[in-house]
Amino acid sequence: MSGSRDEGNATQSDASSPASSHLDRRVERYSPRLFLAQFLGLVGIVLYNWWVWVVVATNLLTSTNAFFSDLETTGRPDATLFQHFDLAAGIVMFVAFVVRGPWGPEGKRAEWRWLLLFAVAGCVGGHFAYACPEGLSSACRSAEWHLRLPLHHYLHVFSGIIEFAAVSTAVYLAWKRTREHRDWVARTIKAIAAAGLIAYPLLGVAYLTDRFGSFIEPIFFVCFSVMVAIELLEPRRPPITVEERD
Repeated sequence: MSGSRDEGNATQSDASSPASSHLDRRVERYSPRLFLAQFLGLVGIVLYNWWVWVVVATNLLTSTNAFFSDLETTGRPDATLFQHFDLAAGIVMFVAFVVRGPWGPEGKRAEWRWLLLFAVAGCVGGHFAYACPEGLSSACRSAEWHLRLPLHHYLHVFSGIIEFAAVSTAVYLAWKRTREHRDWVARTIKAIAAAGLIAYPLLGVAYLTDRFGSFIEPIFFVCFSVMVAIELLEPRRPPITVEERD
């Protein structure tokens, strides 16, 4: 009888052990809210990368010197469609970030607010299009530098600068937060940071020389998409239990 009681007590003790409690918290952490945030993020990433469809399934990219934003120039084939893709991607990503929240394994993540800015800038860029294809036309580039183009052109340019700056800042802050870690999140962020250090000088050369823009831009699109995925997939901070409060 004593042995039976001991075994029963041991079983009850094991069920309420810290390891079991930690496992329960891990299971409970994946909530419908988290699923919604990650699903919306996936949709946003697909919309953001409409350039893949352009490269694989269309003949719209007529020059490797063009930037993909040139395809959104007013009057170009499917320009309105691509603008709507960018606008929708920004909106969906913004909602995904808000639903997911800033919490990470160690508390609030500093990069979260910068990714919100990234999403907002994407919305603005999708709403205001280029007036002319600066990557394909020297006359357009000259008019741009001399401020002879409509306001919506410069709003698109400015939103693009904010978009790149915001997500690059997010990558830096995420790298700073995880640089002492060895998990998949830290390794992926380090890879994104390394790719950015290589790609930014190449982007500057492509912009100044009007050459090979369509080869350089996708590096950033992929890196930015991976950063969005990390922000949504990284585990959240475990909720505080009664035992932890005591």
